[in-house]
Amino acid sequence: MMNFTPFVRLFLAVWLLGATAACNTPAPYVTVDGAVLGTTFHIKAQTKIPQREIYASVMDLDAELKHSMSIFDERSLLSRINRGETDSLDSHLTYNILAADSVSRISDGMYDITVKPLVEAWGFAGKAGVGTPNLDSLLPLVGYRKIRIEQGRLVKADPRMQLDFNSIGKGYMVDLIARMLEARGVDNYLVTIAGSGRCRGVNEQGGKWRIGIETPYDNNFSDADLQRIVAISDISYATSGNYRRFYYTADGRKIAHTINPVTGQSAVSRLLSATVFCNNAARADALGTMFMSLGPERAVEKARELEQEGVMAYFILATDKADGRQADQNPADYEIWCSPRLEKLLNN
Repeated sequence: MMNFTPFVRLFLAVWLLGATAACNTPAPYVTVDGAVLGTTFHIKAQTKIPQREIYASVMDLDAELKHSMSIFDERSLLSRINRGETDSLDSHLTYNILAADSVSRISDGMYDITVKPLVEAWGFAGKAGVGTPNLDSLLPLVGYRKIRIEQGRLVKADPRMQLDFNSIGKGYMVDLIARMLEARGVDNYLVTIAGSGRCRGVNEQGGKWRIGIETPYDNNFSDADLQRIVAISDISYATSGNYRRFYYTADGRKIAHTINPVTGQSAVSRLLSATVFCNNAARADALGTMFMSLGPERAVEKARELEQEGVMAYFILATDKADGRQADQNPADYEIWCSPRLEKLLNN
């Protein structure tokens, strides 16, 4: 048995206390920012994982998803499927086709990932528009019931049909990043990509995460110009709107990137933005687009139905005093509708 001098025993005791204190020190909150899927991402997480490791993991996911789902990368699997060069699906495409199909079914086709020919014709898929598209020739190429999956392959009713996952892809990426963080033991985090996000646990101050809902006036790219702040946690969310990607025709008509898959027309209505809270960001992303396509009355009706499934919605609508065309319109002049359950959270 070893005999230690009093000095050595004191040194060891101090060292053990320091080591124990170091082990019990809470992990710091770190911030990781960058670009994915053609837009920006932001992560705030309580973790001892180095920021560079988190960033590298996100970049790996970004490369993987672009290789799979991008309509802007001619070499992606989706681009090759859209050109008819292959019908083989990977896990990312399969998941999102099935997730999109569930939203298409509850909306009678008012949300549809086969809408790419229409989106492209109106000038929102990386190509210039063609003025007023020939909808009679394009609508036969659109319809979620015209595609199906058989043994890992995509079957199209018409080989000219094309898919576009931009209305669900950013939310899906949020889900993948959140899953990566949780797999590495992170309990408190916020992940955002453009208007989609997920939050879990508590923020750096120990409270709920604060999610901003933007004021939906034309060209609002400010993170600070907000209509409402929601304190919430353990939920995913996404905002869809027609105030960033749009143009005006010579006669003053607004053409926005949300396209009604049934009529083929740009889905511009009094509904200026739709923010959705639910259990995963991909679904929130798709539901937001669905609500914008439905228009105000049908969106409210569907939101009331979906509240039974845990979905909450926050709609901002135009009025005579605030139509969303000018930045200086009073935010209080917009009309607001939100799910009763969300309204209770906002009032607490």
